[in-house]
Amino acid sequence: MAVYTDVSDDDLRAFAALYDIGEVLSCKGIAEGVENSNFLVTTERGNFILTLYEKRVAPRDLPFFIALMEHLARHGVACPTPVPGRDGIALRELCGRPAAIVTFLAGMWPRRIMPFHCAALGRALAQLHRAGASFRMTRANDLAVAGWRNLFESCRTRAAQAQPGLAEELAAELVLLETVWPRDLPMGVIHADLFPDNVFFRDHELSGLIDFYFACTDFLAYDLAICLNAWCFEADDSFNVTKARLLLDGYRRERPLAPRELAALPVLARGSALRFLLTRLFDWLNPPAGALVRPKDPLEYLRKLRFHRSITDPSGYGLDV
Repeated sequence: MAVYTDVSDDDLRAFAALYDIGEVLSCKGIAEGVENSNFLVTTERGNFILTLYEKRVAPRDLPFFIALMEHLARHGVACPTPVPGRDGIALRELCGRPAAIVTFLAGMWPRRIMPFHCAALGRALAQLHRAGASFRMTRANDLAVAGWRNLFESCRTRAAQAQPGLAEELAAELVLLETVWPRDLPMGVIHADLFPDNVFFRDHELSGLIDFYFACTDFLAYDLAICLNAWCFEADDSFNVTKARLLLDGYRRERPLAPRELAALPVLARGSALRFLLTRLFDWLNPPAGALVRPKDPLEYLRKLRFHRSITDPSGYGLDV
């Protein structure tokens, strides 16, 4: 989450009047994340999240995201629910941007990842995948392997600003992944961005998942690989195999993994690392003017990518196979 577009008091009051949520009492920008402009809005009826969808989110994809959150909430997944206006419409426009109000999810994201967080995340991710199996809409993953080359080419000539030799290393990795990327794994709705700041806890209990604006149709195991990278490395870049095992075991208790999914985990984890390395590198090289957020370090994901190159089978992630 972040703030890229300012909303005046008058515009906010006029927008809120389209909903049955009561008078606006306060509005505070949320300065975390990198994609959309988000505000915590407090009204007479409680707390809500107002999101303005910025340029990276294609307007044609918004009905998918809105419908997915509604579907998951109906099927027992704790996530924000879009609030329809008095006319029944949840998606409209504010300050020249597509915008929506969603329900507020209580809890805090964990600043220090503990093993129990990973176990709970694994269970919640599998429950999301199971609930998504009956969702009929689909959306291609624009940031899957087929999209990485264009992203890399947009960064190639300046990649050395982040680290000398980076372009050559990424070029070689991309060629390999394009060659060995799996073709026949189980597919469905994935979150695709389930970082710690998108998972809320209350005490030791997971209270919900947020920010579904990268959700798409892709390999279910790829979602797990994203979580391995986001949750199972320590601050010194060492891999915590205990956290990885708890994450994967928690998932498998809710949705067993096929042998071919397990075998593909090292490649999927490398691909996940490359994907976030490239998007972070692009953002680091092209910071939006006036954004209240600092681009994240792309080299964090280079170190993760190098770790996954050393893994040849799922036992490297703590699984007894």
